[in-house]
Amino acid sequence: MAETFNAFVITRDDDTKEQSAGWTTVSMEDLPEGDVTLRVRHTTMNYKDALAITNKSPVVRRFPMVPGIDIAGEVTASDSPDFAVGDEVIMNGWGVGEVHWGGYAQYARMKSDWLLKKPAGLSGADCMAIGTAGYTAALCVQRLLDAGLTPDKGTVLVTGANGGVGSFSVALLSALGFTVAASTGRPEEADYLKSLGASEIVDRAELSEKGRPLDKELYAGAVDSVGSTTLANVLSKVKYDGTVAACGLAQGFDLPATVMPFILRGVTLAGVDSVMAPKPRREAAWALLDKHLDRAKLAEITQEADIKDVADIAPDLIAGKIRGRLLFKVD
Repeated sequence: MAETFNAFVITRDDDTKEQSAGWTTVSMEDLPEGDVTLRVRHTTMNYKDALAITNKSPVVRRFPMVPGIDIAGEVTASDSPDFAVGDEVIMNGWGVGEVHWGGYAQYARMKSDWLLKKPAGLSGADCMAIGTAGYTAALCVQRLLDAGLTPDKGTVLVTGANGGVGSFSVALLSALGFTVAASTGRPEEADYLKSLGASEIVDRAELSEKGRPLDKELYAGAVDSVGSTTLANVLSKVKYDGTVAACGLAQGFDLPATVMPFILRGVTLAGVDSVMAPKPRREAAWALLDKHLDRAKLAEITQEADIKDVADIAPDLIAGKIRGRLLFKVD
């Protein structure tokens, strides 16, 4: 194991509070506390990573910080009985990249409770192409399945369908036999969404403006990553006894809704958190991805990029100029 290695480090001046970031050499002794050390092999970029790098939002809460909330790699040292040297592992969330050093480095040190064994049917690169976005989508789909949703009950709506969570939700639901309606504000992406399995394209404008407290029953369930007025309208359109899995706030964190869908139609609003989800729930989500995610569709929404360019890529991701998932190989 190397004594020093390369890492992308975000620092902040204590006096001016100005943030700077770049690649530098760090020591193994600089790694944070944890009982498992990893050689990072692959990572990706999420919206949260891009916010941390560009300082568009106060994501980082401890400095210096290495961003990268998703990691795939192999164990190089372990004090945990659950992991041995050479084990291939993955990690998502747990405040990594915010308060604990993440995956934009050749090595990382983690708490063993945060790690999962890599699913047998997926490579480390596959897992990072999926990343937190796909893992969150799987958590959402699992919530719908746990609520008893089956394909015969009708169409499932996916909002923010062009985003990472939305794209994976469309692909997973389609693979499970559901008829999927995909909501997007980019009509030029209709063919892309249909290639992932969407049967119907819904204009985002139909959901983003104030609607009726109780509308026509159109959908058996939904995956929503948008929140705010969009989620309120989705709830108003869900059929009796339907379920909506909510995981995001792209439009806003408010919810200008009424209780009518809940008390007149028995609709369930199921919250989904990916950051602190317990290990059994994570394992179930990754098992769902391993079994049902179409590898050809995964390849279609994935593009490889050079990790050396993360500082240049982050602003483009925030601006919505990057479609699908980015995959970084950590050399």
